[in-house]
Amino acid sequence: MAFVIRPAELADLERLESLIAQVQAGITSLAIDRDTLLQKIETSAKSFAAEIGKARSEDYFFVLADDDIQEVAGMCAIKAAVGLKDPFYSYRIGTVVHASKELKVHRAHPALYLSNDYTGCTELTSLFLGPGQRSKGLGTLLSKSRLLFIAEFPHRFADKVIAEIRGVSDERGRSPFWDGLGQHFFSMDFPTADHLVGTGHKSFIAELMPKHAIYVLFLPEDAREAIGKPHPNSKKALEMLEGEGFRYESYVDIFDGGPTVECRRNDIHAVRDSQRHAARIGPLNNPVRCLVANTRVQDFRCSVGSARLEGTDGVTLDPEMARAIRIREGEPVRVLEL
Repeated sequence: MAFVIRPAELADLERLESLIAQVQAGITSLAIDRDTLLQKIETSAKSFAAEIGKARSEDYFFVLADDDIQEVAGMCAIKAAVGLKDPFYSYRIGTVVHASKELKVHRAHPALYLSNDYTGCTELTSLFLGPGQRSKGLGTLLSKSRLLFIAEFPHRFADKVIAEIRGVSDERGRSPFWDGLGQHFFSMDFPTADHLVGTGHKSFIAELMPKHAIYVLFLPEDAREAIGKPHPNSKKALEMLEGEGFRYESYVDIFDGGPTVECRRNDIHAVRDSQRHAARIGPLNNPVRCLVANTRVQDFRCSVGSARLEGTDGVTLDPEMARAIRIREGEPVRVLEL
């Protein structure tokens, strides 16, 4: 119960640096240095403070924190609308058909097309839980808390929500998809390209990537097999998103070939099924496990624990949960039964 999700603060900078030092190559959105991290926190603070009527280019950066012991154990973020300032690139997997009636030949070949089809969509990004916390059930809190934020403030986000899943790479950071395709156009290894994108240097993508279709059959076998496949460490995150209604629709990351999944905002289970209730604070009888969040923007807090749902009459929280999310008797909360 000590851990809560809240907006990242400047005071978290050193703890976030220590956490990010544990990130392996391949998580582009977390391949960031101190200056970029500082800018990320400052941009997020402005986003939380802004009066928003519709999705723009705001970035919301959250941490999983225990403020009693000054620990940051994880992070996640939401980009309200990608591609409005810098182009957002994906590969769309399409089909090219070659046919000849005279020769009785008909061949259909998968091909990669560079696209900006997700421009304007909301992106779930930067999900990372420290290795020491992965057996404590905090992954659900980290992943789903931001969905409760979207549910509470839908006007801040787009109608479609996407998430790029980390693609296949080995323990040295080698990506077979990158080695089979990207390095021929960029003349750099995958960790270097990964770091450049993480620190905001994206313009070189448009300058160097081929604009024509790339036939998948021309790629090495290990590169072909990596297309649309998640990294083993990302399978749980993918399964959780699929449980929320996200689906793979043949779009992949241009660097490691990992799958991009998507769902309409209002069809996401946590958005659709979470409910607003007036909070009561007191002892619990027959409690259920829930995610509970307050309904404030800048002071957003979300935690996981036991609560007693009482239909349309409200929800009862124990005093510890109420303290964690800064709720007083009678104040509104958003609840998702797990």
